Amino acid sequence: MTNVVMLRWLSLMAVSMLVCMLMAANFGAMPLSMRTLWHAPLSDMVWQIWLNIRLPRVLLAVLLGMALAVSGAVMQGLFRNPLADPGLLGISSGAGLAVALAIIVPVALPPILALWLPMLAAFIGSLVVTLLIFSFSRLAMGNLSRLLLVGIAINALCGAAVGVLSWISNDQQLRQLALWGMGSLSSAQWPSLTVCAVLILPALIAIQTRARRLNLLQLGEEDAHYMGIDVKRTQRQLLVLSALLVGTAVSVSGIIGFVGLVVPHVMRFCLGSDHRWMLPGSALAGAILLLLADTLARTVVIPAEMPVGLLTSLLGGPWFLWLILRQQRGINE
Repeated sequence: MTNVVMLRWLSLMAVSMLVCMLMAANFGAMPLSMRTLWHAPLSDMVWQIWLNIRLPRVLLAVLLGMALAVSGAVMQGLFRNPLADPGLLGISSGAGLAVALAIIVPVALPPILALWLPMLAAFIGSLVVTLLIFSFSRLAMGNLSRLLLVGIAINALCGAAVGVLSWISNDQQLRQLALWGMGSLSSAQWPSLTVCAVLILPALIAIQTRARRLNLLQLGEEDAHYMGIDVKRTQRQLLVLSALLVGTAVSVSGIIGFVGLVVPHVMRFCLGSDHRWMLPGSALAGAILLLLADTLARTVVIPAEMPVGLLTSLLGGPWFLWLILRQQRGINE
């Protein structure tokens, strides 16, 4: 497809995202409308609900959807593996274990540092697991079965460790861990949103500036080196940036699975494999997907709320099985 067609696709997706944001901000236990907001004074309760509850949650869903989708696209590009995903490979679990430690183990910090502690812990946990997975990928020569087995082992170990931490936690910590483990955006507030924006937006921009180098890495490390790419440095940079995206998302919302698996596949089908277009397309599609999932989670069981991670798993599980069956069918043929 030509650049003009690509720009039209991205423009259409951007408009769709804005429409979804407007709809999501108005749906909920208390339905709102732009007409109601227009005629209500700024001090009215409906404005307080819209500004301090709905809007931060909508913006957080956009940021986290972008972060999870782009991190998945980068992982698939780095490993040259269509089934690579932060959740399947254990990266989200590593970040989750680090956040669980931050919740259970008391650390006396000033308020401003306490706000950053879960994100710092999640970044360290996701980075450690990412480096382990990348090392195993090189040893296994990209073997899919071995990578998935390593991811299963890491998920099991991290899950067991979180289980031990849950066992020694008090009631308040246990409830926090349980809700966080299922994935939810219910804790969205302006301070946490600001911190996420400070971390996620620069990381997304930095990844986009490396899209051409990520394209060259698809040819193989040796070919990319001959084309003037510092392969090791580029891989390290993309790994750190992806870990930052995953860690930030997990620290705020808990584990929301399969966004990084489903979205890049759909965008690769619609926009092609050129990461200059596929990365921004994945960001927009990830934002739309998480917005729709969170809106459904808030409205399907009113007045209660369903964890959004359950909905994304219901979508991603069948998709993952379909990908495995399709790949197996291709091998047999």
